[in-house]
Amino acid sequence: MKTNQLLTELKFKAVRSSGAGGQNVNKVSSKVVLTFNLNASQAFSSEEKAWLFQKLQLKLSAESLLIITCDEDRSQLKNKTIVTKRFLELINKSLMVPKKRKPTKIPRAVIEKRIKAKRNLSETKQNRRKPQI
Repeated sequence: MKTNQLLTELKFKAVRSSGAGGQNVNKVSSKVVLTFNLNASQAFSSEEKAWLFQKLQLKLSAESLLIITCDEDRSQLKNKTIVTKRFLELINKSLMVPKKRKPTKIPRAVIEKRIKAKRNLSETKQNRRKPQI
């Protein structure tokens, strides 16, 4: 992944934020919408693109666009940095390949401990029975 090239492929759009805020909301376009076209990206190899399509299939639109919005702050610049940070975290998390699980063998001491506990419980229950005459 080439981060510098990836950042140049991002498209930002400022939109009027929704919700409470009074006149400021009606005047200022502080909400930032980040759009990224995964098909047209040159920052990823074909293997990375395939992995990203698999991991991000629920977040991608029909045109393979990834859209992330942020309207947490009243400042457009802060919202832009937040949405860029979120995008990079999402891409990095999606590109991480999980480690394969190594099946472990149960230690002999654990097996012996379990068998000993079963034997003790069995003896306890046998001692509760009535003696045979």
